[in-house]
Amino acid sequence: MPEIRPITDLRNTNEISELCHKREEPIFITKNGYGDLVVMSMKTYERQMALVEVYKKLAEAEKQIADGMPLLDGEEVFKKLRRKHGRA
Repeated sequence: MPEIRPITDLRNTNEISELCHKREEPIFITKNGYGDLVVMSMKTYERQMALVEVYKKLAEAEKQIADGMPLLDGEEVFKKLRRKHGRA
């Protein structure tokens, strides 16, 4: 269940900070009963941004497949990487 707090709770920044770190998910802030802000720890933000990047790459790969781009053999790709980085 998402944590929803009124904007007046932002006066106690230590409490909000601790809550963000403890829950490891965004805290939704309301103003006059309506959604206004989302507050989260840096760790949570970085995790969310990493997920966004994965979704972007998946969408790009799906588009390449839909456009008929040939698939690469996974074993061959790993062999090339090992040779390139000296772990053959």
